[in-house]
Amino acid sequence: MSTVDVQADVQHSAVAERPTVVNDFSFVAATVNGSGSQTANSVLIRAIFKMGIPVNGKNLFPSNISGLPTWYTIRINKDGYIARREGTEIVVAFNKNTAAADLAGLPEGGVCVYADDIPLDRARTDVTYYALPAKELVKQSGADVKLRDYVANMVYVGALAELLGIDRDEIKAALTFHFQGKTKPINLNYGVVEAAAEWVRANNHAPCPFRVEAMAKTTGQIMIDGNTAGALGAVFGGVSLVSWYPITPSTSLVDALNEYLPEFRHDADGAPTYTVVQAEDELAAIGMVMGAGWAGARAMTATSGPGISLMSEFAGLGYFAEIPGVIWDIQRMGPSTGLPTRVSQGDVLSTYFLGHGDTRHVCLLPGTMADCFEFGYLAFDLAERLQTPVFVLSDLDLGMNSWLSEPFTYPQEPMDRGKVLSVEDLKRLGSFQRYADVDGDGIGYRTLPGTDHPAAAYFTRGTGHNANAIYSERPDDWQGNMERLDRKHETARRLVPKPVIDQHAAAKLAILGFGSSDGAIQEARDRLTTQGVATSSLRLRALPLTDEVRDFVAAHERVYVVELNQDGQMYRLLCMEYPELATKFISIAHCDGLPLTARFITEQIQQREG
Repeated sequence: MSTVDVQADVQHSAVAERPTVVNDFSFVAATVNGSGSQTANSVLIRAIFKMGIPVNGKNLFPSNISGLPTWYTIRINKDGYIARREGTEIVVAFNKNTAAADLAGLPEGGVCVYADDIPLDRARTDVTYYALPAKELVKQSGADVKLRDYVANMVYVGALAELLGIDRDEIKAALTFHFQGKTKPINLNYGVVEAAAEWVRANNHAPCPFRVEAMAKTTGQIMIDGNTAGALGAVFGGVSLVSWYPITPSTSLVDALNEYLPEFRHDADGAPTYTVVQAEDELAAIGMVMGAGWAGARAMTATSGPGISLMSEFAGLGYFAEIPGVIWDIQRMGPSTGLPTRVSQGDVLSTYFLGHGDTRHVCLLPGTMADCFEFGYLAFDLAERLQTPVFVLSDLDLGMNSWLSEPFTYPQEPMDRGKVLSVEDLKRLGSFQRYADVDGDGIGYRTLPGTDHPAAAYFTRGTGHNANAIYSERPDDWQGNMERLDRKHETARRLVPKPVIDQHAAAKLAILGFGSSDGAIQEARDRLTTQGVATSSLRLRALPLTDEVRDFVAAHERVYVVELNQDGQMYRLLCMEYPELATKFISIAHCDGLPLTARFITEQIQQREG
């Protein structure tokens, strides 16, 4: 085994004398996709979280099964900031193909932890190096040869535990959680952790300038990803049909449904009260949703941008024939196949107007884990109340990464099934018009198949029709139907979730965003405040835009619209919706596949404000 004196690796006195940084730094693990690094990284982030320290993880992984580079960045911040930072202070270089570039990206005073079989050129004298005998430690663990590449990542877990002061008991607890109490894998992996930690302790005479110390800032919180949160919301929202076709980054949402539905959704005899169907493609998936929604089921699918494109025709049918259904779009980088494992908010315009002709859909825009859970069930209520497809536009960063959250609140209101006529209603009424606007809100009454009354039947069609659902090409019937759908859209404007507003009385500037950009926006606002620049903020939670958005924009001189796409899609939609206020909007659109940073937003506003 190598017994390199790590103190000899410290080649710059300023590095050794640097004051210790506690609970305010980031580190990145650079590994090979498919090597089991996800287990190591999830153990680290869970252990830090259980120490009471605010923490967030961002996974940058390639769109293949194995072999290509992957990076997992963990940000530790005592003040609770969760946005991605541009750069990290520590790199774990466990991929020989990227080690040189990973080292080059370290700032002065950084730390490089690497496997000693990687031929790393340590020409830089402004960083601290820790060479780990990873292969030897794994060999001594007794792991089966087939498992050694996977267990090797536990070497850096143990090294970081020792160097940073991560509680080893929490490391073991995290392994126990990950392996669901299975003794053999727990002992094997933790044995490597302990061996690596003890090796660093015995051979390290160079103190690491970065440390973690236990806090109490995560007490009562949970750590979860948005796809799991959305799946839980759908379970409690009464989903009974899930049809889907696998596509990154939405697959884990259906995986979570498959995990939780058997536990919570069965009758007294244990028989399931739901169905999950893997369709042959995205067209079939949304076709099943439309059919089940028409029949009265709470039905959903999950997809991403390419799947949304394929679903266009059925989405238009659902809009015009007025059939409820829920579609989760976990947005990724396009156009075309694009970058399947990179984040984007590029489906805003395409989804809002999905379908040919004059079509406008209800879109929910989650920005927190609580939103993902709430919209999991609220989407069904809105779909059935409005009798229309409802889209939930999440994104890869929200959906697949780990986030801190307050525990979710169980839905207090009963399910809203909308305007569904029963047999008793039909006996009292005698008849009904499927597409008549009886209440002035644009929403007609419907019946469900199997309703045992002769007046219950109507013909569901995507062609021109009159109030009685009878085929019609009369101009007045067509125009009347479209005007009614416009009224329904205005009703949706009153029913969708309101934006989250933080309005500063003295602020002339405002920042408007949505989705996963909110963490970077709030951190940027704090940075601007320290520079004497007061700002207000508004986080959109839904389309169509509500009256609160108009009032907020009118109250400020300039409104910066922050979003993760190339063309400024929300900016364009705001200008379209509020032409009289269009000169107030300034687009900050950025699209490189990575989550937004507070630095980028701050600098963009500083440049424009002079």
